[in-house]
Amino acid sequence: MEKIGVIGLGNIAQKAYLPVMATLQDQFEWHLTTRNVDKGNQLLGKYGFKHLHQTLDQLIAEQPLAVFVHTPTKTHAKIIEQLLNANINVFVDKPVSDDFEQVVKLYNLAKSKKLLLTCGFNRRFAPFYDELHELTDKRTINVIKTREKVQQTPKDAIFDLAIHSIDTALYLLGDQKIEDMNSRIITDSEGNLAQHYLTLDTKMTRVNVTTNMESGVNLEQALVQTTTLRESVTNLTTLDKIQSNSQQQVQRPDWENTLYSRGFEPMIKTFLNAVVTKGANPVSPESAILTHKICSESCK
Repeated sequence: MEKIGVIGLGNIAQKAYLPVMATLQDQFEWHLTTRNVDKGNQLLGKYGFKHLHQTLDQLIAEQPLAVFVHTPTKTHAKIIEQLLNANINVFVDKPVSDDFEQVVKLYNLAKSKKLLLTCGFNRRFAPFYDELHELTDKRTINVIKTREKVQQTPKDAIFDLAIHSIDTALYLLGDQKIEDMNSRIITDSEGNLAQHYLTLDTKMTRVNVTTNMESGVNLEQALVQTTTLRESVTNLTTLDKIQSNSQQQVQRPDWENTLYSRGFEPMIKTFLNAVVTKGANPVSPESAILTHKICSESCK
């Protein structure tokens, strides 16, 4: 049975990853890593995992096939580099790094080692976003993310929050070549991000990405307008279709696991299958690098 490591057992790991990993214990031997032994033991008991380590070196000594990295962004680059140099495949929460040069360096290292470095853009694996992705003859793509009232610097907000919307927009755009880009940042009186607006133009399509940090409501919406129809997804779970004289609204099934609707379950399973079979990276390096590049340029 292949060993898979997990380092960083904070909020995102506990909410989005460990519940899925716990269902795969008949396929993989999971090794959790955290300096907080009490937290680690509590999670072992909760999910039935059997292996706990306190340091990255201890985890690497187990020679896992891959490691999921859920530590703070500022630690990503060092951890990823150490894992890749130990010939271990890596899955990491977005962003790989908020330093674009570091992102390129790490992907080049992964390529030279013939290893996977996969960035956790879960929206690419959400079923309703898959449907929008498959639409043809797209003319307009709008992706909006709003928060009630969150205070973050522009760079932190773009790499923490807006990066998901930017990556979603690029995923929906497909392989169209971007010919022009415009970005605008509006800050509040304390220098925190209030709104961020990004426009991307291709030969036939315009993309608008909006991030509003003080909207009074938490909302995520993606809209695609083609030459024949208009489809939008709200909060990943509601799909509205408008075509000619017809209008339809579709909800994800009541019985469906939220982690499936939001793309986490299929993303995790697709990554694990790729490392076991030595298959293609489920989030191509080229696309992930482009997302990080646009985020970096948006901060300027």
